[in-house]
Amino acid sequence: MHRIFDTPVAGVYPLYLAKVERKGRTRDELDAVIRWLTGFDDAELSRHIAASTSFREFFEAARLNPLAANVTGVVCGVRVEEVEDPLMYRIRLLDKLVDELAKGRPLAKVLREGSTV
Repeated sequence: MHRIFDTPVAGVYPLYLAKVERKGRTRDELDAVIRWLTGFDDAELSRHIAASTSFREFFEAARLNPLAANVTGVVCGVRVEEVEDPLMYRIRLLDKLVDELAKGRPLAKVLREGSTV
């Protein structure tokens, strides 16, 4: 088990936000990416952050977007589509989407608009 599994999402969220804001992106765009991946609405996302929900609990409650399988590439030196642990895979998906947003990729492309399952 990796220690990130029990890390509160609220502890990492400010780091994600700082990363995207440094690159001129917004909190709304970050939240859109998280909502897209998890299926949470604004209230659910806010509740998880306020409650210091762990990544394990966060993704157990999530309804993973079926298009998430279209997210591929390398994040933190690891190819996302090759991650075997289901929870780590979901965490890496989120990391990859945040990276894409921070790198200036258009939000529509980050959210895989126009993609099919």
